[in-house]
Amino acid sequence: MQLIKRSARAGGEVDDCHRTSRRAGPNTPPARSGTLSSQSAGDDSARIAAAVAWSYGLCMARPVLGAGGRRRGRRLSWPLAAVAVVITLTGLVACTDVPGSSSTAATSGTSSVASPTSSSAASSSGGARPVGSGAAAQLENAYQQVIKEVLPSVVEIRTEQALGSGVIYDKLGDIVTNAHVVGSATTFQVQLAGRANSVHATLRGTYDASDLAVIRLDDASAVQPASFGRSADLRVGDLVLAMGNPLGLASSVTNGIVSALGRTVSEPQGQGSPGATIPDAIQTSAPINPGNSGGALVDMNAQVVGIPTLAAVDPESGSAAPGIGFAISSDTVRRIAPQLIATGKVTDSGRAALGVRVSTVTDPQGQPQGVGVASVTPGGPAAKAGIQPGDVIVSVAGQPTPTTQALADVLANLRVGQTVTVGLLRNGSQSTTTVQVTLGQLTS
Repeated sequence: MQLIKRSARAGGEVDDCHRTSRRAGPNTPPARSGTLSSQSAGDDSARIAAAVAWSYGLCMARPVLGAGGRRRGRRLSWPLAAVAVVITLTGLVACTDVPGSSSTAATSGTSSVASPTSSSAASSSGGARPVGSGAAAQLENAYQQVIKEVLPSVVEIRTEQALGSGVIYDKLGDIVTNAHVVGSATTFQVQLAGRANSVHATLRGTYDASDLAVIRLDDASAVQPASFGRSADLRVGDLVLAMGNPLGLASSVTNGIVSALGRTVSEPQGQGSPGATIPDAIQTSAPINPGNSGGALVDMNAQVVGIPTLAAVDPESGSAAPGIGFAISSDTVRRIAPQLIATGKVTDSGRAALGVRVSTVTDPQGQPQGVGVASVTPGGPAAKAGIQPGDVIVSVAGQPTPTTQALADVLANLRVGQTVTVGLLRNGSQSTTTVQVTLGQLTS
């Protein structure tokens, strides 16, 4: 969109008694723009009024010729000139009543609220700073307040292989981040807000199933823990800020909204990343870029409501899909992190499990056929139901499970203690056998 600057056209000149408008020529001084103060407007208007009244008075006072060319005098012209002066002075009063001046406020009977910065701008520069609306200024102030409160709790984490973000969880110096940020490392360098030098940290524990990890600072003096809120209280459309270190740009902030809730998303396996299926994920339009992983998704109450983790990929281009990112819910973090801090393990994940180790089985054409059971946890849900190594799981709770990822996705949406039907292929048979399994807890 092209912006066109609109300049004021110079006023017309008074030509004897005939008021004729003339365009400003190339040498005509440019008209002044901007909002005048009431004092400057009054001075300019007074000079203009005097000139107009004088010229108009002269015009009206010119001799009026009678029959035969004799002068009839000027007495009848002066009353009209006086009227012109009165009209001009009335215009002067109107000119000094500049919008936003004190006289306007006093005479209009209404009041207006200006931006706190607009009055200083007007007095120093002679023109008021344009403000779109009071709501916009309030939102800007709200963003700044949230950033001021939370950003000091967001850190940068470096390993020999990766760079990511983390959020200070408590006064002990425990930091929550993604398991894929940690990778296989056990020691880290952490850059804290306001410190020139990085701080050494060590691993407390990881929970790959939910892509979460906790590390602890060696020196936790003066750390500022973030406040973790309830992601269950979020609503679609809520404003959120994503804070982290994308592409190594420290302490960056982006904004967006909560686009959807309760998503189940899967991240692929990769170098240093075991892959994970994340239930109850928050979808957001706030940009999430490499380096944002492990940072903070924050609501307008300055509460951390999620840990940014994934960005959607456009299958056609292979690049990140703009405006589609995912975060681990704060409710999941508040359940998992204390267990990793206490013991380094997770025994109460709230996630359903069969109690088997599996791999994807393919048919002769290389197409996924189901999930082969490699081993069964003794005394676990699968063992109690009679599932054996060598069985191929083809469905759970009526949903097909052609791959291990599909199985993980199905289980992520089921409950611990729920009894479900599991379809099996056994001993090379193509006939499906079914068993009833009461689901257990997914542990680390």
